[in-house]
Amino acid sequence: MANVMQLLPEISPGEQAAISGIVQNIPEESEQMFAMAYRNQRKDETTILLFTLIGFVVIAGVQRFVLGHIGLGILYLLTAGLCFIGTIVDAINHKKLANEYNVKTANQIAMNLSSGMPPASQ
Repeated sequence: MANVMQLLPEISPGEQAAISGIVQNIPEESEQMFAMAYRNQRKDETTILLFTLIGFVVIAGVQRFVLGHIGLGILYLLTAGLCFIGTIVDAINHKKLANEYNVKTANQIAMNLSSGMPPASQ
């Protein structure tokens, strides 16, 4: 487990706490594969904030498409970010949105590795 945290020095302390609980379920020999797959698939908080701010100027809902929330992305696109209220809420909650996506992604990668499947790429 400590090996994974050394392989992922860029993640925040809150994210480290969530990841440390998840990686306990994967075999030790798969830790490096987990770290590589997670690094490639995780979304940075700043990136989510940037995509949310783009929603004010260019295309509302782009942050939801990036996070895999296709239905909400279409809704935001058709309603101008729910009249910008949804976009403002997403801008305020960008860290939470990124963290939820990252934890979900880490769980999927760990589940694939513990079952012997290669991690899925996005």
